[in-house]
Amino acid sequence: MDIKLVGRGEYDRATEIKAFDDTKAGVKGLVDAGTVNVPKIFIRPPNEQTQFATCHPPNMQIPVIDLHGIDDSDDLRKQIVDEVRIASKTWGFFQVVNHGVPVSVLEDMIHGVIKFNEQDLDAKKVWYSRDRAKTVRFNSNYDLYHARAANWRDTLSCTRPAVDDPKQLPSVCRNDSIVFH
Repeated sequence: MDIKLVGRGEYDRATEIKAFDDTKAGVKGLVDAGTVNVPKIFIRPPNEQTQFATCHPPNMQIPVIDLHGIDDSDDLRKQIVDEVRIASKTWGFFQVVNHGVPVSVLEDMIHGVIKFNEQDLDAKKVWYSRDRAKTVRFNSNYDLYHARAANWRDTLSCTRPAVDDPKQLPSVCRNDSIVFH
């Protein structure tokens, strides 16, 4: 993959972003190509980097949001919404339990995504797109051209029409991605 890396000559963010995007390989493509230095497009400017002055104690736990009974009471719904707000603000993420999605469905989805990502690059490139109108698309960083720093992630997204018509889904993960309605 021909992408300028940190510490190698002048840095032109727009050129580096385009070079990365044009590969249609995503972050996994960088890893598969043996990249050993994180490209600068993934590094936040120093003034935006979090300073880790202290570490969290090892017994800290990720917030857990329990959806049990969310449809039974407006007061409970408001409490759960508040818990989501607080967890999002303080942690940036949380675990959801009692959401009604069977563990087997979650495991199948993870298996399908792994199979998709482990394919040959040429098979994944067919799905690479920034066109938000597509019902199925693979890309790295939906906001790649707008964000101050890219995130180290690739995404396979499917909209409802693709789920309703499974023939639109990538064949390698189709059976794993078809969920109950």
